[in-house]
Amino acid sequence: MLFVERLQAHRHAVEERLTNLLAETRSGPPAPAHLAEAMRYAALGAGKRFRPFLVIEAAALFGVPQTQALDTAAAVECVHCYSLVHDDLPGMDNDDLRRGRPTVHKAFNEATAILAGDALLTFAFEILGRPTTHADPAVRAELVLGLARASGWQGMAGGQMLDLEAEGVPQDEDGITKIQALKTGALIEFSVDAGALLGRASIAGRQSLLAYARAIGLAFQVADDLLDAEGTSAEVGKATGKDASAGKATLVSLLGISRAREKLRSLGADAINALKPFGARAAALEQAVDFVSNRRS
Repeated sequence: MLFVERLQAHRHAVEERLTNLLAETRSGPPAPAHLAEAMRYAALGAGKRFRPFLVIEAAALFGVPQTQALDTAAAVECVHCYSLVHDDLPGMDNDDLRRGRPTVHKAFNEATAILAGDALLTFAFEILGRPTTHADPAVRAELVLGLARASGWQGMAGGQMLDLEAEGVPQDEDGITKIQALKTGALIEFSVDAGALLGRASIAGRQSLLAYARAIGLAFQVADDLLDAEGTSAEVGKATGKDASAGKATLVSLLGISRAREKLRSLGADAINALKPFGARAAALEQAVDFVSNRRS
């Protein structure tokens, strides 16, 4: 199966699972309909589901079928979608467009967007805590701990804070890399590690995948920064050119486009090299490096 077909197959499966999860009802008072609608708007119908793809493919290295990785993949996507909703808010990046349509605070209102993001974040941990996610409670506990660290004050949220503080402030390459490793890389790292946890990978296996995840996570952000500098809003599905106008610290602004592309190639090579212990079984994860490096949206 070609990489794009594989990505689409996983995307479809994750979309279906998210749809079902967000349609669930339980005993007691029903969820506010407006909030539920905003959550579905934020999480369904758009996006490449790249982080869930990483969960599923990393798990597959250790013999875990897609069906047994889907709930973890869905939980990761809930956190990713929450982060996009909050990143787009007026107090953050103040964006009107996301994935080619109005952002949640534009389609609904700011208060609803905040609550929808909060609800998606907490729903992710509810999903991970369910016995259906993994039969072993110790594995579920590790998944919850890992996602909490990746999304919290020393992970994604911390990276967003550093990113805001760095606007208009000169940064060196190490400083920019630290911001991006937290803001973007932390959740990508967890996505790969979650697959390893589901498959009860050895310490050596997890370490190899961690090296892969760190490299592809940074590559993803460099590619994103290049798209912001060179792409159009029609291609990318959101406003472009905002990094430069906001004085954001990126490797593109520091190194220039040519050297940033060299950095992107170097990170891709590092990611592929980290997969060598897995041989041909890691073909899809290896192809993901090329996808990240050459994406146009």
